[in-house]
Amino acid sequence: MSLEVYKQWQQQDLPHYLADELALIAQDSKAIEDRFYQYLSFGTGGMRGILGAGTNRMNIYTIRRVAKGLARYIASNGETAKKRGVAIAYDTRHFSYEFAVETARALGAHGITSYVYKEARPTPQLSFTVRELNAFAGVVITASHNPKQYNGFKVYGEDGAQLVPTGVNAIIEHMNQIENLFSVEVCDVLELEQKGLLKWILEAYDEKFMSNLLKLKNNDAIDYNMKLVYTPLHGAGIVPVVEGLKQFGFNAVHVVAEQAVQDGAFPTVTYPNPEEAAAFSMAVELGKQLSADLLLATDPDADRLGVAVRNGDSYELLTGNQLGALLLNYILKTKQAGGVLPIDGAMLKTIVTSELGSAIAKHYDVETINTLTGFKYIAEKIAEFEATKAHTFLFGYEESYGYLIETFARDKDAVQVALKVAEMAAYYATQEKTLLDALDALYEKFGYYKEVLVSKTFEGKDGQEQMKAILNSYRENTPKAIAGIAVVRFEDYLRGIATLQDGMTEAILLPKENVLKFVLEDNSWIAIRPSGTEPKCKFYFGVVRDSREAAEEVVKNLVDNLV
Repeated sequence: MSLEVYKQWQQQDLPHYLADELALIAQDSKAIEDRFYQYLSFGTGGMRGILGAGTNRMNIYTIRRVAKGLARYIASNGETAKKRGVAIAYDTRHFSYEFAVETARALGAHGITSYVYKEARPTPQLSFTVRELNAFAGVVITASHNPKQYNGFKVYGEDGAQLVPTGVNAIIEHMNQIENLFSVEVCDVLELEQKGLLKWILEAYDEKFMSNLLKLKNNDAIDYNMKLVYTPLHGAGIVPVVEGLKQFGFNAVHVVAEQAVQDGAFPTVTYPNPEEAAAFSMAVELGKQLSADLLLATDPDADRLGVAVRNGDSYELLTGNQLGALLLNYILKTKQAGGVLPIDGAMLKTIVTSELGSAIAKHYDVETINTLTGFKYIAEKIAEFEATKAHTFLFGYEESYGYLIETFARDKDAVQVALKVAEMAAYYATQEKTLLDALDALYEKFGYYKEVLVSKTFEGKDGQEQMKAILNSYRENTPKAIAGIAVVRFEDYLRGIATLQDGMTEAILLPKENVLKFVLEDNSWIAIRPSGTEPKCKFYFGVVRDSREAAEEVVKNLVDNLV
């Protein structure tokens, strides 16, 4: 099958870079199979893959296929949906702009209006723009923090959140009806502009986004002269983050000049991920030159934020769990001090996020609600709160550096959080404290929480099958104890069942997903989850003890026994 499809591609009039790639792999059967054994999967997290030729690669043809599926889905919702149209944004990756335009060309062939940003803009700004335009859907071309070889296609619903499964399934059904990838009709850009089916946007929506960002500012008792270093890691965050910090009133913001250049090759980093210490190397260098107090980094589509804090002569990178706990405490503390902490407040976090947040929320009489991994589930709960009035949303976060404070965006928003983190750090600076001091105070009050994430990579078809086998093995042969600590609760989110130590079962009232979680008798926990966007299986570990040393020893034993 793979070879047959490969030969079909060879017969097409392809762009030279795709034709050249096919010629290079002509004698490599494994390379051919990897590119053509399947279509790139499309799900609630969108579509993401390596750039290149083939059905299992990101290229203009696989983009047209998913765009046509989206177009048919929109058309099935009537003429009003088509007129409301689609907002489209993109990051700075290779082919991001081209894929955005290709999406508009395919949508335009169905009479659907596209509103396309003239320049690269963050994913959260796209989420905001969908809502601001009252568009029927949104698309952002991005592979988030993946290496330079990747790109992706994410779809948003009319609420500005990632599209729910019913919509995704409808798109997949329409995609599966496309028999010939090369027959997907696209329109000329000039023709679409003349018909009003392609509208370019930029300044007006930059200004509207910024006006909402400035509503985050609610504490003037801060040190506006605190020295900040920011790096967009060659991505789309440069415009709103720098302008936002400036309008917040910060007077000493320094940008890593080499990484302010928007370049999809990410020439100064191997991996443009603010979760990685290596991504901060140039920011650390500049920070040391300036004696900066705080370093901020956003990934290419600026939905994830990393933070490093000066600690003597060096900088310490905060984990997503640590930063989330600090933000939650600061937000709740500020609201309480201002007399505006609602009695029905709720904090949202994922099932693989630290329980320190739950302890902090309980201290402020705020309810914690857990969701599956993925910010779409947090956005879904926000919409539920708005419909039922059951809770007031206060903060949402996940351990993988994703946070949301205000709901004008419905996806994780590094722009919002960069401004709020700067405000928070500047507040503690007036007390001659750093964020590390504030974190130590939380540990002293609530216990020392330690989390570890171990990722194992499984590339290609064989890797996917191996990853599936690992999950099934744990599912069918559930350990009674791990590192000598009894398992008191085993949660299988795919089956929707939690099994207790005595054999009794409980229903898990969350959507089905291929995740396993073990809760141990000492309140430690372990979760195993295949990534929805990368060829990885992730192992999460969380413990709490009275001291750093004790927590680190326990978590090391758990990792050594399971991975």
